[in-house]
Amino acid sequence: MVPDTCSAAPDCTALADAILDTLVHRIGKDAQAALPHDWLAATIFTVRNDIIERWMVSSKAAHAAGAKKVYYLSLEFLIGRLLRDALGNLQRSDEVKAALAVHGVDLAELEEIEPDAALGNGGLGRLAACFMESLASLQLPAYGYGIRYMNGMFRQRIENGWQVELPENWLVHGNPWEFERRESAYFVGFGGEVVGHDDGTIHWKPAEAVEAIAVDTPVVGWRGKRVNTLRLWTARAFDPIRLDRFNAGDFSGALAGQIGAETLVRVLYPNDSTAAGQELRLRQEYFFSSASIQDIVRRHVQYFGDIKTLADKAAIQLNDTHPAVSVAELMRVLVDYHDLNFDEAWDIAKRTFGYTNHTLLPEALESWPLPLFEWLLPRHMQIVYAINAKLLREARAVEGIDDRAIAAISLIDEGGERRVRMANLAFVGSHSVNGVAALHTDLMKRTVFADLHTLYPTRINNKTNGITPRRWLQECNPGLTALIREAIGDAFLDDAEKLADLAPFAEDSWFREKFAAVKRANKAALADYIKTTLGLRIDPTAMFDVQIKRIHEYKRQLLGIIETVALYDQIRGHPERDWTPRVKLFAGKAASSYANAKLIIKLANDVARRINSDPSVGGLLKIAFLPNYNVSLAEKIVPAADLSEQISTAGMEASGTGNMKFALNGALTIGTLDGANIEIMERVGPENIVIFGMTADEVAAKRAAGYDPRATIEASGALNQALSAIASGVFSPDDPTRYKDLMNGLYDHDWFMVAADFDAYVAAQREVDTRWADTPGWEAAAVRNVARVGWFSSDRTIREYATDIWGVL
Repeated sequence: MVPDTCSAAPDCTALADAILDTLVHRIGKDAQAALPHDWLAATIFTVRNDIIERWMVSSKAAHAAGAKKVYYLSLEFLIGRLLRDALGNLQRSDEVKAALAVHGVDLAELEEIEPDAALGNGGLGRLAACFMESLASLQLPAYGYGIRYMNGMFRQRIENGWQVELPENWLVHGNPWEFERRESAYFVGFGGEVVGHDDGTIHWKPAEAVEAIAVDTPVVGWRGKRVNTLRLWTARAFDPIRLDRFNAGDFSGALAGQIGAETLVRVLYPNDSTAAGQELRLRQEYFFSSASIQDIVRRHVQYFGDIKTLADKAAIQLNDTHPAVSVAELMRVLVDYHDLNFDEAWDIAKRTFGYTNHTLLPEALESWPLPLFEWLLPRHMQIVYAINAKLLREARAVEGIDDRAIAAISLIDEGGERRVRMANLAFVGSHSVNGVAALHTDLMKRTVFADLHTLYPTRINNKTNGITPRRWLQECNPGLTALIREAIGDAFLDDAEKLADLAPFAEDSWFREKFAAVKRANKAALADYIKTTLGLRIDPTAMFDVQIKRIHEYKRQLLGIIETVALYDQIRGHPERDWTPRVKLFAGKAASSYANAKLIIKLANDVARRINSDPSVGGLLKIAFLPNYNVSLAEKIVPAADLSEQISTAGMEASGTGNMKFALNGALTIGTLDGANIEIMERVGPENIVIFGMTADEVAAKRAAGYDPRATIEASGALNQALSAIASGVFSPDDPTRYKDLMNGLYDHDWFMVAADFDAYVAAQREVDTRWADTPGWEAAAVRNVARVGWFSSDRTIREYATDIWGVL
């Protein structure tokens, strides 16, 4: 007899029958033979029916209203697992849980085996995913455009402490969420030549081409009121197999076209340290940009007829510089296929595009060797030159723009190897250019875009990043969500800024106890995961000190590791002191060509191996590097964190969104005055955050003054000792010189100010220890963080974009 699990969910019995019917007729299994992945697919297909109906209603309503649409172009969409997200937003989690229980199936177990979509790497892609969810939640018609990567970036495995990159085969068993749209297929060309005709028209004759095929995924908004579309492009050769070559015995050559097409969508961020890698990266960016622009223009003409009204009905947002070639592509389509003159097309393009900048790092402000760009995209090179001529003539007419400024403004970098500057193209081709935190936006005006800002003084604006509270509170931390509902009701579920009503509960000992119990449960769950994954036992009552993000020198994981080594020395040298038990948790991927970042991962694991096996620290310090960081792993770590490490070199992190996720889940931040840390401090109050180190202006001044890191290191006994231990092979006895160059680099050229900020960081960590010892004070500060960061909801961010940039609210 199957237990009656449906008594609390009236539609549960019908749903249980529907899932079983899908299992039998769609999956081809009966209940007795079905395995968990069969039940997962049957559940998704069943729930998907409801989503499809809402999707169609949403699309028809937008068309009927003649609504202006938002088109969000991003090379990454780190959407994570979708079943829990969809059920939460549809508010059907309890119903589906009960229906599956009828068949003896646990929904939570199914959610855990759903693969993460390998469509992104870090904050850029996760921001895009949060924005898509908020666009649907705010009932704004929108499409996201990207690439349907077959293998994503890579699946990270740690072998003997080293990062090993393996294919992320997330599509190996298909994807029940996606729908191929054969009717939305576009010709995307490369190379060839540009031919002029007697009538003045120009025709680009590509030497090769692929077909871009649309694959759509529904994006469900909060309470299911709107479902938008994430449209990803896959590539196919027009002749998948050349039978003449195959029959001649050239089997590899016969498939070369299809292999080339699949290469475009195989991997996110191919290693671009080689000429071939650079070419593939540019091909990828043009491939998805061209297909997206063609699709947007086709849709506009289909529904509105007149191409000249494009800017009134379409808002295209470029998420960083990767889709910047879209500016030239739209110009090509408007001029070559819709017969607009250049000036008219340029006006339409500028009014249509917005550009979000995510970095001040010169290497991330993409530029391409001019010969490569011209060879691969000859017509676009002509358009870039034409835009540049118009730009520089306009700049020459502005007082105060001299030859130096002209060189900085130009779309062509003439210094050394001539390169096409994609960030400049995105800037001049957009009516709005926004930063993603107040400091970042200010630095954009003063540094990388200073001269363009002089030319267009009203174009740069700020839109501080946000995160969706549905995934990053309600879904990943149901215990805390339930406690907040008990305390202040449900209003915060629809408006995250209503979390402010929680602030008085920071003084309520009953609430703090409940709050602490939720945190302990989350930590215990993470401890179990770490035991299962790494075989490492950690104490859930210790402070969980967490730094999870892309591994990069400016994010300064190295600073955290070196301080850990110094702390290890202090604990061993002074066992009589009352040390705070800590678990240092690291996670993140290093780009495959980034040698120093990969070495930092190895160092973290070497230090962990030594410290975790040393009985002299008495369990007071443990370290774990968790492999294959992704959205699902973040959903386990974030609710369990006590301390959030946001310690980037000031002035180098555009915003950060991990800082927001941790604060929303009751972790205190230790960080520099960088990115959105500044605004978090303003919201939560300086007494509820731990700030250390130099400001962005102080970093710039120190560099300009000729900073001598060697003198700084030698003046700090703890730092000097830690660096010497690492460099001498204490943590790498199998290769004593492994970290010698990495440590010597700090003595010779400490660009990221690891040594300069070290003593301040150590002092801040000891302040953290003091605060941790005051349990009621720590818990109160954690509650205040939750209560005061509702403003960092991506709903607020999207409202600002919609009002100030897109004109859709």
